Amino acid sequence: MTRPKPLRDMPVERVHITGLDGEGTGVARVDGKVLFVAGALPGECVRVRRYEGTPRYDRARVVEVERASSQRVTPPCAHAGVCGGCSLQHLEPGAQIAVKQRHLEDQLQHIGRVRPARILPPIQGPSLHYRSKARLSVRVPKTRGALVGFREYHSSFVAAMESCPVLDPRVGERILDLRALVARLQRPAAIPQWEIACTDAHAVLILRHLDALSRSDLRLLQGFADAHGLRILLQGGGPESLQALPGEDVPELEYTLPEFDLRLRFQPLGFIQVNPWINPVLVRRAMALLAPEPGEEIVDLFCGLGNFTLPMARLGARALGVEGDTRLVAQARFNAELNGLAARAHFITADLTQTALADLPGAASVRKMLIDPPRSGAIEILKGIGPALRRLVYVSCNPDTLARDSAYLVQQQGFRLEAAGIVNMFPHTAHVESVALFTR
Repeated sequence: MTRPKPLRDMPVERVHITGLDGEGTGVARVDGKVLFVAGALPGECVRVRRYEGTPRYDRARVVEVERASSQRVTPPCAHAGVCGGCSLQHLEPGAQIAVKQRHLEDQLQHIGRVRPARILPPIQGPSLHYRSKARLSVRVPKTRGALVGFREYHSSFVAAMESCPVLDPRVGERILDLRALVARLQRPAAIPQWEIACTDAHAVLILRHLDALSRSDLRLLQGFADAHGLRILLQGGGPESLQALPGEDVPELEYTLPEFDLRLRFQPLGFIQVNPWINPVLVRRAMALLAPEPGEEIVDLFCGLGNFTLPMARLGARALGVEGDTRLVAQARFNAELNGLAARAHFITADLTQTALADLPGAASVRKMLIDPPRSGAIEILKGIGPALRRLVYVSCNPDTLARDSAYLVQQQGFRLEAAGIVNMFPHTAHVESVALFTR
């Protein structure tokens, strides 16, 4: 892939935006060449200046919006357009959902050559203060104090953020305080990141540090935590190095799925869905599509800590969860015990990029399955599906690989794409999560 080269002293030019790409960037065509314009919307006439390019495309920044879209709004964040954490804050939230739904349908049609028989209503929730898990980078320039935040758009530089309205406010409103805290540590350049894990009970900040912290550093961190009602954990190496400040314990973190009377514990560095408003609705939608029945066997692939497996078991099914991360499998087993479901929810460790479906106990004969794969999709494991499977719920974080896998399921395995719809897990970003139902 050709790396973009800087374009200097480019003139300002007027362009007409005709669409949005998969990152939420405006798209124009000028003299046959594609031009990507961050912060521009379809239908707008904007004045731009190009700043980098390749033989196939250039990138430009908006200098002036001459004719604005009716769907343009004032971003709720002062750092919109610079910070790369969000790319669509200038687009009205309802229109963001429509863009994502259209993107999902377009990818299914153009890549997969399939169309769902039914479009599911979008799953949506609050557009601000929704993010309970995040990783913030730290940079300490020589000419200014510490920076804490997301990286700038298409850049490795850390945005000079003062606040973040999409983060849990216990953290998002403390960005300036975090910057000042890092700057006061003895070796701030040895701090690469903060990780965030928030629940109703706790707002946890995990400090990644490459050098040992001094006693004065520890006192500063404890004072900051006490002053702001936060918990600070330390990570000096891999995940196993996580520890609390002296005299404290690592807090027990959990989220709930009230509709299924479930409590799910998770580790501060462990994977969970980042949006606590959307996840319960997604689980409800997945269970409605899967329709677990008492006594039937169901397999949940890429099961994590049991987010979908345990609701299946609560509804009476005998559920097998399969996950490649041994720590998550251990957490899932703990959660099954915690909720009194160990007799109906079983978990095993298997690398699903290398394991054949036939090698998983009972998987070849089940009639129902749920998969929630990573962005790379699940094409290899899907090739092992046997004739017994009649119902498959696919939870996706990448419409491109969902579309590819849909083509295989429909054209090679004889499934019908019964329904599909988006899950707005990350408002103000172009990230498209979705859920689909396949039957045969």
